[in-house]
Formats: sequence, C-alpha cells, structure tokens
Amino acid sequence: MILCVTPNPAIDRTLVVPGFKPGAVFRPTSQLAAPGGKGVNVARAVRVLGGAALCAGFVGGGTGRQLAELAEREGLGAVWTWIGAETRTCIIVADPDAEATVINENGPTVTAEEWSRLEADILRESAQASAVCFSGSLPQGQPPDVFAGLLQTLRGAGRAVWVDTSGAALAAALAVPGLHIKVNGDEAGAALGLAVEDINSAALAAAQLRARGAEIAALTLGGQGAVLAHETGCWHTQPPPVKVMSSVGSGDSFLAGLVQGFAAGLPPDEALRWGAAAGTANAMSVVGGRFSRQDFESVLAGTTVNRL
Repeated sequence: MILCVTPNPAIDRTLVVPGFKPGAVFRPTSQLAAPGGKGVNVARAVRVLGGAALCAGFVGGGTGRQLAELAEREGLGAVWTWIGAETRTCIIVADPDAEATVINENGPTVTAEEWSRLEADILRESAQASAVCFSGSLPQGQPPDVFAGLLQTLRGAGRAVWVDTSGAALAAALAVPGLHIKVNGDEAGAALGLAVEDINSAALAAAQLRARGAEIAALTLGGQGAVLAHETGCWHTQPPPVKVMSSVGSGDSFLAGLVQGFAAGLPPDEALRWGAAAGTANAMSVVGGRFSRQDFESVLAGTTVNRL
C-alpha cells in the first residue's frame, strides 16, 4: 500500500470550455466535481496502475464532508484528519485546444493540535505502507519545520518517503537526509538557485539535490520528459507526443508511476519510464489521476529511456 498524504486537499471543480479566453462569457460543455489535491491524484493513479493506495490529509467543514463522500463513492480508501476550518475549492477550466486555467484557493489554517493529530494518523498508517508520499502545499498555520520533524520521524522509522512540494516546504524537506524528492524543473531551480531549462541542466539539478541529501531525485520537464538521479546512475526518459486534454495531475501521475514502479521491484530506469508514461497518459484525461490503463500501456510502449 502507498500512503498518499495531501496536507491541503480540495474539491476540484472542472469545467470543460472549448475556446476559453478571459473577458468573455461561456457555458461549459461538461462539468464535474472530484476530490482533489496532489496526493489524492497520486492515490487515484496508483490504483489505475494496479497498486493499493490510502489517502490522508486535513478535511473540514461542508466542503470537507463533500470531499470525503466523493472519495468514498470513487472507491478511494482514506483516513482523514478532521479540522475546524473549511476545506478549499479549486477551479479548473479545461480547454481541449489550450493549457488548462487553474485557480487554487489558499486553504484552511490548522492548529498545532490538529497537526499533531495528522502526525499520529500518518505514523499509525505508515506502518502498513511500502512508501509514504507527501504531495502539494502545506496548510496555513504551522511552520515548515514541523513538516521536517514529521519527515525525520518517518525516516527514523525506516519508511521510504517521497516528497513533491515547493518553496519553504521543499527547503524544509531538503534538510532531512534520505528522502526521495520529485519536483518539476522550476521548483528545482528555485530551490537550488539555478536555471533548469533542458535535460543537461535538469541532470545537474538532480545531482545537486542528491548532494543535498536526497536519496533519489526526479525532475519533470514537461515536453522534454523527465530525469532521475539515483545512486546507480542518472537517466532521461521521453514519452511520445499525445493529444493533451489537461495537464492537471500529470506530475502527480508521474509520481504514482514512479513509486508504483519501485514498489513492483522495477530498476530505476524502468520505474522512471513508468512515471513518464503515467504522467503522459494523465494529460489525455480531464480529472487528475483518472486515466485509463489502456492509455498508460500505449504510451509506455512508445516511451524511451537513456542513461546520461
């Protein structure tokens, strides 16, 4: 089982609006609401790939109750930590012929007592997990060092821990040795103070993340594929071009493929290929992590990997 932690989950309300542009009035051709947040997307994608996943994170208020109900209806296992504040809502405007527009609310403020309950939930459930994934932003109210403390506790217990975040939360994670870090090129560049613009600079950034203490470092590069640095080497993967419906959740699906690949005993280069194929298959769908196994297998067949 993969424990997928979303500290700041949301209800994702997706509107499909062909030809969307600011300053005009549109009616969506379709719309839907789904439990969202990066870790929820990871859990959804892990299940597509044949793995077991359990969601965890803060939920509260009427929106939190709706999120929990939607997750249960979808068949997503979850252990939610309930808080007094309201869970956020995120709006996604998907245009089949353009990049999606995403409006993310900031989310609730959590108390020290609520954070302690989340920690207890994660530590309890992690005992049954092959890996723990932390994905997305931290809620307001607690400093990043409490996040680092939780990561340190999990590492001390021998857990495999993956982190996909940015900014101050990423800086806190990099202070904990032995983690597996997954970021995009912009996030890596901001953390390291360098420009990540191509495969070579991504490989350099991945090496620097390992030098900072990460056991594994994976960088996604959009249309340029992804790079993985591991103690046994560094690789670049390139998926085939596809018709993009929405890129929302593609990084999360990449992480799901990577983690599920390692959990299945694949070598690093093949796990990387799984990640790239899952992330690309996700771009062919509307809801993050809700791609088809058939699309994954088709993309995987055309995904290459090379040692750098």
